[in-house]
Amino acid sequence: MLEKDIERRLVLEIRKKGGLCLKFTSPGLRGVPDRIVILPGGKISFVETKTEGGRLSQQQQAVLARFSRLGVDWSVVATPAQLDLFLEHCRGGDHK
Repeated sequence: MLEKDIERRLVLEIRKKGGLCLKFTSPGLRGVPDRIVILPGGKISFVETKTEGGRLSQQQQAVLARFSRLGVDWSVVATPAQLDLFLEHCRGGDHK
Protein backbone atom coordinates (compact mmCIF):
# COMPACT_ATOMS: atom_id res chain seq x y z
CA MET A 1 0.00 0.00 0.00
CA LEU A 2 1.31 3.45 -0.89
CA GLU A 3 1.91 6.13 1.73
CA LYS A 4 -0.80 8.32 0.19
CA ASP A 5 -3.27 5.41 0.51
CA ILE A 6 -2.43 4.94 4.19
CA GLU A 7 -2.76 8.67 4.77
CA ARG A 8 -6.08 8.84 2.90
CA ARG A 9 -7.52 5.99 4.96
CA LEU A 10 -6.25 7.59 8.18
CA VAL A 11 -8.02 10.85 7.32
CA LEU A 12 -11.25 9.03 6.42
CA GLU A 13 -11.32 6.91 9.58
CA ILE A 14 -10.58 9.86 11.88
CA ARG A 15 -13.36 11.88 10.24
CA LYS A 16 -15.75 8.95 10.87
CA LYS A 17 -14.87 9.26 14.55
CA GLY A 18 -15.81 12.95 14.49
CA GLY A 19 -12.20 14.08 14.63
CA LEU A 20 -9.79 16.10 12.57
CA CYS A 21 -6.71 14.79 10.79
CA LEU A 22 -4.76 17.89 9.85
CA LYS A 23 -1.78 18.03 7.52
CA PHE A 24 1.14 19.30 9.57
CA THR A 25 4.10 21.34 8.41
CA SER A 26 6.39 23.39 10.57
CA PRO A 27 8.63 25.80 8.66
CA GLY A 28 10.91 26.22 11.67
CA LEU A 29 11.36 22.52 12.43
CA ARG A 30 12.07 19.85 9.86
CA GLY A 31 11.11 16.24 10.54
CA VAL A 32 7.71 16.80 12.11
CA PRO A 33 5.07 14.09 11.63
CA ASP A 34 2.70 14.26 8.63
CA ARG A 35 -0.56 14.58 10.53
CA ILE A 36 -2.05 15.94 13.74
CA VAL A 37 -5.03 13.86 14.85
CA ILE A 38 -7.53 15.64 17.10
CA LEU A 39 -10.31 13.49 18.51
CA PRO A 40 -13.45 14.28 20.48
CA GLY A 41 -12.61 14.67 24.15
CA GLY A 42 -9.41 16.55 23.38
CA LYS A 43 -7.17 13.59 22.58
CA ILE A 44 -4.31 14.68 20.29
CA SER A 45 -1.81 12.46 18.47
CA PHE A 46 0.85 13.04 15.86
CA VAL A 47 1.13 10.49 13.04
CA GLU A 48 3.96 9.92 10.59
CA THR A 49 2.85 7.87 7.59
CA LYS A 50 5.30 5.74 5.62
CA THR A 51 5.25 3.08 2.95
CA GLU A 52 5.80 -0.45 4.19
CA GLY A 53 9.51 -0.77 4.87
CA GLY A 54 9.90 3.04 4.88
CA ARG A 55 12.31 4.39 7.46
CA LEU A 56 12.34 7.52 9.55
CA SER A 57 14.99 10.09 8.66
CA GLN A 58 17.44 11.16 11.35
CA GLN A 59 15.53 14.43 11.68
CA GLN A 60 12.25 12.57 12.16
CA GLN A 61 13.85 10.29 14.74
CA ALA A 62 15.14 13.33 16.64
CA VAL A 63 11.76 15.09 16.59
CA LEU A 64 9.89 11.97 17.74
CA ALA A 65 12.44 11.38 20.50
CA ARG A 66 11.86 14.94 21.66
CA PHE A 67 8.09 14.39 21.50
CA SER A 68 8.54 11.29 23.67
CA ARG A 69 10.54 13.23 26.26
CA LEU A 70 7.71 15.78 26.36
CA GLY A 71 5.06 13.05 26.81
CA VAL A 72 3.47 13.67 23.40
CA ASP A 73 1.40 10.86 21.85
CA TRP A 74 2.76 9.88 18.42
CA SER A 75 2.73 6.93 16.04
CA VAL A 76 4.35 5.76 12.83
CA VAL A 77 1.90 4.05 10.48
CA ALA A 78 3.27 2.16 7.47
CA THR A 79 0.89 -0.77 6.98
CA PRO A 80 -2.85 -1.37 7.15
CA ALA A 81 -2.26 -3.45 10.30
CA GLN A 82 -0.40 -0.56 11.97
CA LEU A 83 -3.21 1.78 10.98
CA ASP A 84 -5.73 -0.60 12.57
CA LEU A 85 -3.64 -0.61 15.77
CA PHE A 86 -3.51 3.19 15.78
CA LEU A 87 -7.29 3.39 15.29
CA GLU A 88 -7.75 0.94 18.19
CA HIS A 89 -5.51 3.22 20.26
CA CYS A 90 -7.85 6.10 19.33
CA ARG A 91 -10.72 4.07 20.83
CA GLY A 92 -8.79 3.80 24.07
CA GLY A 93 -6.68 0.71 23.47
CA ASP A 94 -2.90 0.69 23.74
CA HIS A 95 -0.71 0.34 20.65
CA LYS A 96 2.86 1.05 21.74
